Amino acid sequence: MADDKDVLRDVWFGRIPTCFTLNPDEVTEREAEAYYLLLPRVSYLPVVTDKVKKHFLKVMRPEDVEEMWFEYEGTPLKWHYPIGVLFDLHASNTVLPWNITVHFKNFPDQDLLHCPSNSIVEAHFMSSIKEADSLKHKSQVVNDMQKKDHKQLWMGLQNDKFDQFWAMNRKLMEYPTEDGGFRYIPFRIYQTLSDRPFIQKLFRPVSPDCNAHTLGDLLKEMYPDALTNDGEQKRYQVLIHGIEPLLETPLQWLSEHLSHPDNFLHICVVPVPTD
Repeated sequence: MADDKDVLRDVWFGRIPTCFTLNPDEVTEREAEAYYLLLPRVSYLPVVTDKVKKHFLKVMRPEDVEEMWFEYEGTPLKWHYPIGVLFDLHASNTVLPWNITVHFKNFPDQDLLHCPSNSIVEAHFMSSIKEADSLKHKSQVVNDMQKKDHKQLWMGLQNDKFDQFWAMNRKLMEYPTEDGGFRYIPFRIYQTLSDRPFIQKLFRPVSPDCNAHTLGDLLKEMYPDALTNDGEQKRYQVLIHGIEPLLETPLQWLSEHLSHPDNFLHICVVPVPTD
């Protein structure tokens, strides 16, 4: 893959200043102060919120504590989405810090999956990596890895170790030069104004006549409403890691450099804010 390590580092070390406050309906023995944290965009809420839990448990009785879950302005936050995706989808146009409400009661079963331990997050993460590799290399790379290699990917993410993670992940980003890219690009397109969780279909990085497909080509086929026609006012922002890449950017380059650790390119289409 193209050696553009600065981009990979910038993506990995992206942080969101966040303020966690306890839901006022929770029963506490004394007032719970807010807790501030810089959340890594590429991680998952259960992996990085141990400190949040410990902070609020200090003011609560054990019998009042059930499974912890998070909500932003009435929307329960799906822990199996990367943190950066949750922010871009629900809060990208708000003033920082991101204000998240913490709950220990009334778990919303209809909206969220239960997550009793980080082993559940690890299983979800590895399943995404395997799915991505089946799209990119017919699973050949991930199947050639040993169990300790899989563990190295997870531990790299869990412990925020960029070099440990990328020493293994770079294998998942390689392809034969003559192919011009992966077999298919692992991507998911999320919309705030949709009932379906995301769009995910087969899409090649190179056209039949050997031209590199771009982000614009992908949107044109998968979600044309996201594009602005000539003379129209812009209606949507297309965000990857909180930035709006140029629509002319080759999809293969984006997949190699702006994919999340799960090896998917997570693309959020959100309405342009109205002042």
